[in-house]
Amino acid sequence: MTHHFKPIHVIGGGLAGCEAAWQIARAGIPVVLHEMRPVKMTQAHTGEGLAELVCSNSFRSDDWENNAVGLLHEEMRRCGSLIMRSGDIHKVPAGGALAVDRVAFSTEVQRAIEADPLITIAREEIAGLPPAEWDNVIIATGPLTSLPLAT
Repeated sequence: MTHHFKPIHVIGGGLAGCEAAWQIARAGIPVVLHEMRPVKMTQAHTGEGLAELVCSNSFRSDDWENNAVGLLHEEMRRCGSLIMRSGDIHKVPAGGALAVDRVAFSTEVQRAIEADPLITIAREEIAGLPPAEWDNVIIATGPLTSLPLAT
């Protein structure tokens, strides 16, 4: 039996938004991932890539046996996390922390998102409440949310 689902809309192409879109697509449901850059830039971003790390290149401790953050990393890996897979591929030396090459990491995430046939990237600002016809919406915009959407 074939199911036809309306897409789930994910607003924000950062870490949370990309991971949400990835996991939804893994469940066989189409996704529209809305990212305002490069149409509207922020004060912190330097590029237009998805999952761009702007404050730090570290995901903190990767010690799953002794640290809650490391345990979360391991749980995400076991759930097929795109973010963790990309981080592991592009990690750089950082002691017990998981730190990544920012550009290579963002490029890896974007490549996977763009290659997924169930994910459509919409480069546009969502400047208010989502339209009523969007049945399911995840807002994953974080601290760099545009003022119109935040308002």
